[in-house]
Amino acid sequence: MGNSNSSSVNHRFTSACRAFTPKKLEDLKSLFVSLASQSQSNDDSYVSYPVFQAYFGLSGSLGERMFDMVTQHRKDGKLTYEDLVIAKATYEKGTDDEIAEFIYQTLDVNGNGVLTRSDLELVLEVIFKSVFSSDAETSDDYKEMVDALLNAASFSKSSGGGDGSSDDKGMSFEDFRSWCSHVPTVRKFLGSLLTPPSPARPGYQVPHLVYEDSVDSNLLLLKKEYAWHIGGALPHHELEEWKLLYHSSLHGQSFNTFLGHTSNTGMSASVLVIKDREGCVYGGYASQPWERNSDFYGDMKSFLFQLNPKASIFRPTGTNTNIQWCATNFTSENIPNGIGFGGKINHFGLFISSSFDQGQTFSCTTFGSPSLSKTSRIQPEVIECWGIVQASNELDTQHNAIKGTVLERFKEDRNMLKLVGMASNSNE
Repeated sequence: MGNSNSSSVNHRFTSACRAFTPKKLEDLKSLFVSLASQSQSNDDSYVSYPVFQAYFGLSGSLGERMFDMVTQHRKDGKLTYEDLVIAKATYEKGTDDEIAEFIYQTLDVNGNGVLTRSDLELVLEVIFKSVFSSDAETSDDYKEMVDALLNAASFSKSSGGGDGSSDDKGMSFEDFRSWCSHVPTVRKFLGSLLTPPSPARPGYQVPHLVYEDSVDSNLLLLKKEYAWHIGGALPHHELEEWKLLYHSSLHGQSFNTFLGHTSNTGMSASVLVIKDREGCVYGGYASQPWERNSDFYGDMKSFLFQLNPKASIFRPTGTNTNIQWCATNFTSENIPNGIGFGGKINHFGLFISSSFDQGQTFSCTTFGSPSLSKTSRIQPEVIECWGIVQASNELDTQHNAIKGTVLERFKEDRNMLKLVGMASNSNE
C-alpha cells in the first residue's frame, strides 16, 4: 500500500513538473527552501502550516483547508516540495474544471463533502478580512454584503440528512460554477490563494471612491464593498479611482442635470447605481458615455449588477447588441426618453425614464439577467453615477478596433459568446 501510494505521488509530481518551465521550477524550489528553513524542520524537508499561512496570508478555516488540500489530506502538518508543485500545477495550470474542482473542495471548510451556506459564510468573512484588513471595521460591518453574496447562490444538493429544508441543502459543483460566474471578484480571489498578498493580487483591488469633502458619505449608495464586487468584472486599469459625477439628492433628480454632470468629464465609462422604493440596490456599468442616441449602442464590456439584497453581475450573453440606451428630447413613442441597458424598447433590462422618478427592470436575454428589483416597475429613490478614471499608463487600445458589429469589435469575448449561443438573433 505504501509503495503504491508513493508511486502515485511520484507519477503526479512528474506530470505536474511538465506544466512549468525549468526556470519556474527553480523558482518554486527556491521558494520552498526558503519557507522550509523558517519551519524549524531538521532537514529543511517540509514547510509547516504557520509558515505557509503567514507567507500566503491565509487565515482561519480557509487557510487550514487550503493547507490540507495542498498536503493531499495527509494530516501530518508537513508540506513537501512535491506537494507544492502538484498543487500549483493543478490550481494554476489545470483546466478550468480542474481549477474549479480544486477551489470547490477547498471551500468545504468542514471537510464533510457538502458545501453549505455556513461554509461559504466562513470563507467570505475571511475574504473581507483579507481585502479590507487595513480598515478599522469589524466583520460585522460587512455582514450585509456577505449575506447579499450568499443570497445570489443556489443550494440544490441534499446534504444527506436533516429535514430537507433550505438550510439543510448544499451547493453542487454546477451551483458553484454558476455562482462564480455572477461573483467574479470572489472567483478571482479564490483563484489566487497560492499567490503572496499584494495590491496587485487578483480579487484584492478596491477602487478609491472620490467625492467632494462637503458630501456626507452616509448619503452615498456605492460602498467600498459594492465597488469591490463590481470591480471584479473590470480590467485592472479601471480599478484605480472612481469619481462621483452625479447624485440625485445633491444635484437634483433631473435627467438634464444628470447628462450635464456626466458629459465632457474626460471619463467615458461610468457606474450607475440606483436604490428604489422597495429598498433594492442595483445598476449597470456603461463602457460608453451617456450621449443622445435614437437606438441602442455600446459594447460587450457593459454589464448589469445587483448589490442588495442579492449581489450578482450579469454580463452580455451575445444574444443581441441591445447594450446601452440614452435618448433625450425625442417625441416618438418608439424612442422612449431616458437611460437604460439591455432588453428591447419598453421591455428593458434596466431603464430610468427622463422624469427620473419611474422606470422598469425586466428579465432580458441581452445580459441573461432577471428583474433586478422585487417588481418590474420601479420608482427610484436615489440615483448616482460614478466616472471611471482610467490609469494613464494603461489606456485600452480597443478604442481603435476595427469597425463593425459588437461581436466583431470585441474579439476577446468570442469564446464566451460561443458558449452561450451567439448565433441567436433574439431581441429581448
